[in-house]
Amino acid sequence: MKESIFVIAMGIVLWIIAFVFAIVMNADSKVLWICVAGAAFGALGLRYTVKRGRRGLL
Repeated sequence: MKESIFVIAMGIVLWIIAFVFAIVMNADSKVLWICVAGAAFGALGLRYTVKRGRRGLL
């Protein structure tokens, strides 16, 4: 389970880095929203994975 949590957390970090990079590069608002959505879905996935892990399903 620790490996999956690590992978999801790294994905969230990469989406945040992409968001900052997009802001610096003055990207279109659509690109910014894609980065925000990616980080948000990653956070939901992290929450779901931790919750399932506590129940012993992973």
